[in-house]
Amino acid sequence: MELYLNTYGTYLHKSGSMFEVKIGDEKKCISAQRVSSIVISNAAQITTDAIQLALEYNIDIIFLDQFGDPYGRIWFPKLGSTTFIRRRLLEIYEHDEGLEYVKNWVAQKIINQQEFLNELISKRENVSDELKTEVTRMGGFHAQLENISGSLSENMGRIMGLEGNCARIYFNIISLLLPDKYRFKGRSSRPAKDAFNACLNYGYGILYGKTERAIIIAGLDPYIGLLHTDNYNKKSLVFDFIEPYRILIEKPVFYLFSRRKVNSEHFDEIKGGVTLNDEGKKILVPQILEYFDKVERYGRKNMKMIARIQADAHKFANNLIGK
Repeated sequence: MELYLNTYGTYLHKSGSMFEVKIGDEKKCISAQRVSSIVISNAAQITTDAIQLALEYNIDIIFLDQFGDPYGRIWFPKLGSTTFIRRRLLEIYEHDEGLEYVKNWVAQKIINQQEFLNELISKRENVSDELKTEVTRMGGFHAQLENISGSLSENMGRIMGLEGNCARIYFNIISLLLPDKYRFKGRSSRPAKDAFNACLNYGYGILYGKTERAIIIAGLDPYIGLLHTDNYNKKSLVFDFIEPYRILIEKPVFYLFSRRKVNSEHFDEIKGGVTLNDEGKKILVPQILEYFDKVERYGRKNMKMIARIQADAHKFANNLIGK
């Protein structure tokens, strides 16, 4: 289980081999064996003995800012990238192999978007032909992506352009399928311009932490990316690898709004936009975690949605070194 500490005044410390969570006068003890990660936001506190217990049980601790973006983490030091895998990541950037990996990640993202839109449209009456045509256009961009050849460096702009075109269509239709009061104009972040994007941003922050953890456990270097630029201190591979899994946030967030489980009291106005407040996080986080734990067939196995990231990270790492 993931342990989320996102309420002001929350206090986490060690009690034997248990974590004790205290919120005001309420106390709850949780076995360290049941916890896979600890996520901390707002003014929650954690003691050094709780940190030590987490490290003993290979539990990583992630810190999120008010927008849900990870700004720091503490994790077990024994796992890390092997030199061979790092070298292979650098090598494939200049070869067809690197281009194919990137195309597959972006293509899967587009497929996920199309499938979700078709699922939503099929459940609604009086959907305009124009919307259906827009979803079909996404298929055209997907086909263009599949036909790209050459080096990754010379095609980066084209790939990101096709991905961007699909994203604009996708979020425009998502907006139109929401209740009128929650419709929005495109993606926005830091800060979000609307409630829907505020939830997406916070959810993506949780997903970034999960993706980075999966990459490191698989022995990959999160800083050596393929599509995204290798700027100083930027976890480029996390931004690359996360693309097919963004749907794990987009679906539960959409249903949260379409089923009217959120309201204006869950958001605060800030300079330039809105942010999810504590009450909103109490609604959003359980919805996301419930979806993460949903079990479906993936490849030849039944597995939780969130487990796909780790499985694919191991597969990617093994392919790099020829296993």
